[in-house]
Amino acid sequence: MSGQSLLVPGELSPTRSVPGNIRRPEYVGKPAPTPYTGPEVQDSDTIERMRVAGRIAARAMEEAAKHIAPGVTTDELDRVAHEFMVDHGAYPSTLGYRGYPKSLCSSVNEVICHGIPDSTVLKDGDIVNLDVTAYLNGVHGDNNATYLCGDVDEESKLLVERTRESLNRAIKAVRPGRQINVIGRVIESYAKRFGYGVVRDFTGHGINTSFHSGLIVPHYDSPHATTVMQPGMTFTIEPMLTLGTHEYDMWDDGWTVVTKDRRRTAQFEHTLVVTETGADILTLP
Repeated sequence: MSGQSLLVPGELSPTRSVPGNIRRPEYVGKPAPTPYTGPEVQDSDTIERMRVAGRIAARAMEEAAKHIAPGVTTDELDRVAHEFMVDHGAYPSTLGYRGYPKSLCSSVNEVICHGIPDSTVLKDGDIVNLDVTAYLNGVHGDNNATYLCGDVDEESKLLVERTRESLNRAIKAVRPGRQINVIGRVIESYAKRFGYGVVRDFTGHGINTSFHSGLIVPHYDSPHATTVMQPGMTFTIEPMLTLGTHEYDMWDDGWTVVTKDRRRTAQFEHTLVVTETGADILTLP
């Protein structure tokens, strides 16, 4: 693995503004969202609105990823995604969610998830995960992917490729009538082939009009994840695989989660809906 120095917090830029005519999620300006009490199965209208929001999130992530290069700050990636979403009438779901200060999460190298974009400068050989969620027409679409910055070592490249593959395999395992834990079983069994850790305490989640509905989608084989999938259920799958331990530490910012052994980690995510025969991905550009 690359012998680069470990990440440290950078400086935050001022909060980015969102035009007043763009609808905000109900949690903006509040310490926490109102708990979701609706169904996990969504009607066709909600699903189609989620597809539109998901497409904008996917395209915003792609636009930000085009700027990944040595010398670029993670704050610049946040600016690109923020401007893309607001230019398309969408609100960046993370901005103001439980006080989160930015419009995407940028998780570099040993950061598992929820890294806050700041003055951190990307270096040659880094891997960086971008997690982008868009809120439009009352619903959310959530996706993320891990990208290579410059010349990346082979061990890290393989981690990224295999994490993407673990998501693909998990999506193929979705079927109505199966329990949610089949998703984690597929991810964990694949990751074990390579000796990777599978992060347990950060999971996929139900999503719809609520950013996080309360439905939990573990990425390991959890005996407790017995919810049966039904057509119309909408949730994310977002495996986080590590080169070492699945255990973690959290920075003092209350958001940035890093591997306890500071080895690298990768993640990929889609929002999907269960269909009569499998799964339909709602976060395609």
